[in-house]
Amino acid sequence: MVRKLLYFFYIFLFRFTPEIYRPYAIISPHLRRFLVKNFVNKAGKKIRIKRNADVSMFIEIGDYSELGTNCIIQSNTIIGNNVIMGPDVKIYTKNHQYASLDIPIQFQGETAESVVIGNDVWIGANVVVLPGVIIGSHVIIGAGCVVTKNIPDFAIVGGVPAKILKYRND
Repeated sequence: MVRKLLYFFYIFLFRFTPEIYRPYAIISPHLRRFLVKNFVNKAGKKIRIKRNADVSMFIEIGDYSELGTNCIIQSNTIIGNNVIMGPDVKIYTKNHQYASLDIPIQFQGETAESVVIGNDVWIGANVVVLPGVIIGSHVIIGAGCVVTKNIPDFAIVGGVPAKILKYRND
């Protein structure tokens, strides 16, 4: 019950509070962090929650990770340690079913698949991650990518759909 109440306060009242770089925003980033840490399934040390981050209660956030401004993170997402996100990142774990041509898509139901993000990952602005994707550790995802498939450790990806451009450890 307390988790749901904290989630309500965050979503309807405190999600839109200003960022730390605003002179009048002394406490708002700390308040967002407090609320999110106490309603998500698991939250690590010193997480950062940027303005208008739309997050589900059913996610895990690792130590020192940051949820970007205006991000959307659906349930069943696991975010590792030291993950940074640019603004407007979308992580989806649900998708529509569409197999039947006799039934409109909106009535065919949904599927859900978890998204897992490793440690030390940089996700650029406006990235979309689709359901079921596993992103390895030490990965860089360029701005504007649509991630449709798993990404191995140390990869640098770009494009739509995201493709491996090179590796950080080469």
